[in-house]
Order: sequence, then C-alpha cells, then structure tokens
Amino acid sequence: MTLDHKLDQYAELIVKRGVNVQPGQTIILYAAVDEAYFARKIVAAAYRAGAHEVVLEWSDQQINKAFLTHTSLERLANVPEYDILKANTLMANNASRISLVSQDPDGLAGVDSTRLQTMTKANQKAFTSVREATMKDDISWLVVAAAGQAWAEKVFPDLSGQAAVNRLWEEILKDVRIDDTSDAIDNWNHHIKKLQAKADWLNQQNFKALHYKNAKSDFTIGLAEGHIWEAAISQDKAGNIFIPNMPTEEVFTAPDNRHIDGHVAATMPLSYQGNLIDNIALDFKDGRIIDATATRGENVLKQLIETDDGSKSLGEVSLVPDPSPISQSGILFYNTLFDENASDHLAIGAAYASNISDGKTASPESLASRGWNISDVHVDFMIGSSDMMIDGITQDNHSVPVFRNGDWA
Repeated sequence: MTLDHKLDQYAELIVKRGVNVQPGQTIILYAAVDEAYFARKIVAAAYRAGAHEVVLEWSDQQINKAFLTHTSLERLANVPEYDILKANTLMANNASRISLVSQDPDGLAGVDSTRLQTMTKANQKAFTSVREATMKDDISWLVVAAAGQAWAEKVFPDLSGQAAVNRLWEEILKDVRIDDTSDAIDNWNHHIKKLQAKADWLNQQNFKALHYKNAKSDFTIGLAEGHIWEAAISQDKAGNIFIPNMPTEEVFTAPDNRHIDGHVAATMPLSYQGNLIDNIALDFKDGRIIDATATRGENVLKQLIETDDGSKSLGEVSLVPDPSPISQSGILFYNTLFDENASDHLAIGAAYASNISDGKTASPESLASRGWNISDVHVDFMIGSSDMMIDGITQDNHSVPVFRNGDWA
C-alpha cells in the first residue's frame, strides 16, 4: 500500500472513528501550513461524511515565533475581540475540533518565557468557551499527528528532509493502527475493547489512592471522590461517540488534589509551548507542588505551575503499560500525544469533567469539594518506566497490585 493510500485511510479514520463527523456539523481543523496536503484529505473526508462546513485555522511556527519575539507585551496580553467572537460563535454551534499536531518540539526555544506565558494566559482567558466545551466533552474533539519536517528530523537525527518525514509517517501510521493487511476501524474497535476492560476493572476496585514507586519516584496520589476511569472513547453532549486521542494506550481518571504526597520525577522530556523541559522533578505535600526543578526549561516549568491556583496541583492520573507498542518502539517523539502513550503520566492543572460522577452537570464548586482540580491549563508529563510499581489502596486501606515492573499486574 502506498503512503498516499495510507494517508487516505488515515483521513477517513480521523473523520469517521476519531471525531465522528455527523451530517450538518461544523468542523474546526487546526493545522500547520506545511501540512496542507494532508489537511486537504481530512477536509475532503469530512465533507464526504456530511459536514456542513470545515473551518481551517492555519498556523506557522516561524511566524508565531516572530510575533512572540517582536510584538508588544500589551498585544500579547490582549486577544482581539474578533478572535474571541469567532471562537464563541463556533462553540455556540457545537463545532467539533480536530487538532493536527506536526510542529518542531523545540521551535520556540529562545523566546522569553515571560512573553510566552503572557500570551498563554491571555489565550486561556479569551478562549474559555473552547477549553470548557472540550474539557466537558460538550463537543467531539480529536488530537492527531502529521509528519512535519523539523519534528521528523528531531526524532530521527540521522535522517534529513523527505527521508525523515517518510520515516516519521511510517511510525505515526503504525501507531494509529493503519497497516497493509487489516481494516483500521476494526483494529480500533478491538483496541478500544481491551482498554475499556482495564478501565472497568479499576472502576470496580474504587481505590481511594494509588502508590507509585520506582528508582526515581515515590509518591501517593489520592483519587477524587466519585472518580471514573476512562479509556479511549468519550461521548459528546449530542450523544456521539468519539476518540479524543489517536494514538491512545491509556486509562485515566481524576486525582484528589488534596491528597498528593511525595517525590515525582519525569522519565521523558516534555515539549511545552515550543520548548523542551528535561528532567522534571516535583515534590508534593497535601496535594500541592512545593518544589519544582528541571535541568532544561526550568523557567518555563515554574511559570506553568504559577499560571493559577489549580496549576499547583494535578488534574489527571493515567496508566500506560511499559510494553505498549509506542514504548517498545524505543522512539522518543518529543511530542506528548505519542510520549504519553509510551508511559504512565500525570497532568498539571485541570481535571476532565467526565472523570468524576456528575462532572458534566454539577457545579465546579461542588466538584472541587470532592478533590476535582480546576485550572486554565492541562499539561501532561511522563513518569512511567519498566521498573514502575503501582499499588491501589482500597477504601479500608488494603493494598492491591495494579502495576508490577511497568505492566499490568
């Protein structure tokens, strides 16, 4: 099967099984200008599925870097009203979102971290409607990848140009379960059943906490009262089933932001705001980050943690076995969409409404009283390893093995 034919299949998978386009829907597609060729395939597939319109939101990392470097702080701190109106209008129309990630993981290196944080905070405030609709699954949404050249050359430094791009495409397509011999949608249906079985078991256990220990970390994370473990699929307000991330290997839930204690060390770099953050180490007490260090990008990390009150705690705990295909590939993608599916991970910031009972209908204040974390940010970082041991702590304080040596016990 040629690469072009596989990309056609990928576009169909994104539209039909990923975001699950329904007749008459508005779709927003976020894509880099370098990925116009594949973006056109997604747009065509969406219209074939009955989309009413596909709104393209183009980006260019080099242009964005020039803007961040040279515009005034006042402009960075204020999003134009026309952009806010557009976003609010699209969310009022329940537009589905497809985010096509492809850019250089380190492409904004050198931009002053204060300027980055100023723009990030302004965007978070301006586009609250988009963030809330996404975090509550009011709309269907999907994050997928395309093989950008700068990213490909970062992942495969012994290759360059089109050779690197083709190699990255090869890995992306494999990880989203597109191959020469089977149907991608059938592959996904089988994969979803396996992940849901793990989530069902965890929900039956109803642990009050998880204790993690490996060579680098030793910590305990409480789980929110009424927490719900999820895997692979979600359901939007209209009742449509969608897959938020492709690839996905995780089962995840909401921690209790009042009960997190111990030392957490990342096992992979994090690409955040176009900057790489290496060797993240966090100390927690009573649910709060009390110390944070990194050997690279520490200023960016600390400014992330200072975003708001909720960014000083966690909003997601996710389990991924070390034998997962992405982990066993041995490839460091420098991209959270892939690296988080090679490793257990946590998220600084907001919890998903679907990860707690009544999360989509109860007030934020009510949910917060049960340990659900509220923030303007949600940033995953990877902590898994082949020596990770995880025990579930039952409501009556017994210990149940969950992971042994990085895999399901």
